Amino acid sequence: MPAKSFNRSDRVSAELRREIAVLVHAAVREHALPSVSVSDVEVTKDLDVATVYVTALIGDRGPEATKALNELAKEFRRELSRTMKMRRVPELRFRYDDSVDKGERIESLLRGE
Repeated sequence: MPAKSFNRSDRVSAELRREIAVLVHAAVREHALPSVSVSDVEVTKDLDVATVYVTALIGDRGPEATKALNELAKEFRRELSRTMKMRRVPELRFRYDDSVDKGERIESLLRGE
C-alpha cells in the first residue's frame, strides 16, 4: 500500500483549522459578529501565511464578518502563539468562501425557483 502524502503544511493546516474554529466561535459571541464557521485553512509551503476560508449562515453578511475577522487576525495569531507548539505562527488572512452560496443558487435553479 503506497504511503499517503501528508506533508508538514497539511498537518499545520489541520491543526490551525481546529484552533482557529474555536477562536472564531468565541469572537462571534464576544463581538456580536454574524455567525460564521471555518471551512478550510490553506498554509503556504514556507508556513508564513495561512488563508482561512469562512462561510456564513446568512450569505449576504459574510463579507462583513470576514472584514471583522481580518481586523481581529493579529489577536488570533497572538493567541495561537500561546496555544500551539510552533516557533512561528503564520500570518492569518480571512477570505469569504462563497462555494456554499453558489451551490444553493445552482440547486434553486435546478428546482426551477
